[in-house]
Amino acid sequence: MDSADSADRYVPDSVRQAVKVLIVGAFGVGKTTLVGSVSEIEPLRTEESVTGAAVGVDTLAGVEDKRTTTVAMDFGRLTLNDRLVMYLFGAPGQRRYWSMWDGLAEGALGVLAVVDTRRLAESFEVLAELELRGLPFVVAVNRFPDSPDHPAGELRGALDLTEDTPVITFDARDRASAIDALITLVRSISGGATGAGTGAALAPA
Repeated sequence: MDSADSADRYVPDSVRQAVKVLIVGAFGVGKTTLVGSVSEIEPLRTEESVTGAAVGVDTLAGVEDKRTTTVAMDFGRLTLNDRLVMYLFGAPGQRRYWSMWDGLAEGALGVLAVVDTRRLAESFEVLAELELRGLPFVVAVNRFPDSPDHPAGELRGALDLTEDTPVITFDARDRASAIDALITLVRSISGGATGAGTGAALAPA
């Protein structure tokens, strides 16, 4: 094993705080892409091929070209600076896998709820489930090339969100954009969830 591989495998000795983030969203909104974009280690993926068995069970409208789907979780790691590391857990989007959310959410600071405006109605149940479970979340609208552009206030109304629910836009394929979305989540929740320490740790080193 070469030294570069070793450096990627272990976090720096200077790291003093770890944050766990859960990433959820409807089928095909870009959760796996997000984890793959930002993870500094080879992401752990549990994907299976989309087969005929999904017909009538999973809604493929708008994502007809999708060939694989997460069936357990995606896992990645992001060292934000020399003091703070983030562990990312991407949850399956299909309702039949939502029972896994409790385990994946244990110990998480908060949730990044990824939304696709081309299929906005499919996010209603996801957001309702987060509210039911009392999980703090930020809504992150993934920008696809053909996504309609809506102001945050309009989206908040369409999704029946409270005024204090953050709504941001990002591109899951773009590393910098995806990292900004994750930092927004931590900054918006850390004060009430973990105290000022996490927010301070996000400041540039």
